[in-house]
Amino acid sequence: MKHISREAISQMEKIERLNLINSCTGYKSANLIATKSSDGDSNVAIFSSVTHLGSNPAMIGFIMRPTTVPRDTYKNIKETGYFTINHITVDMIEDAHHTSANYELGISEFDKTNLEEEYKNNIQIPFVKGSPVQLHCKYLNEYYIKENDTIHVIAAIEDVFFNEELEHNDGWLQIDKGNVVTLNGLDGYCLPKLVDRFQYARKEVPTTSFFKK
Repeated sequence: MKHISREAISQMEKIERLNLINSCTGYKSANLIATKSSDGDSNVAIFSSVTHLGSNPAMIGFIMRPTTVPRDTYKNIKETGYFTINHITVDMIEDAHHTSANYELGISEFDKTNLEEEYKNNIQIPFVKGSPVQLHCKYLNEYYIKENDTIHVIAAIEDVFFNEELEHNDGWLQIDKGNVVTLNGLDGYCLPKLVDRFQYARKEVPTTSFFKK
């Protein structure tokens, strides 16, 4: 097994280091975060850092890269207090990846890709049309991470929308049925497939599958 030390990592060429460190931690979520400015300008950008924080109350978090350069997503969230999270499907990956391009402040990635805005339930922030799981979120708080100058944004889940065929009787969403992709590193898109699902683990009780008899 190959070994690379912290010292060797620090001496790597930038792109090689980015690729290694972004992929070595494992698969990450792939989501499009859509926002709208107070002036009504929409924006959409890909994020690989959306994580579950709790179910009661329902909260998520994501990492915002340093705001030393303009960030439409962050600016819009701070102006309106709301945003949407949209799962990415196989059919969306080229356009979703293109949203990471460094467009000038105020230019909407909806206008530069085939991604389409979708509005529902009188919610003023756009969703991404065709996404099988969509979350409407409200900004709650943020925490500055001084070690790398990033921001951990904390938000409440206000509304959940999903294709009904994903839902099991107990509320669990089987998102591989929606062809939802995940990220391996910065630019490797993967299509996960459910292997198994297990009952709640209890000590001294054998692990029990939901599916296997």
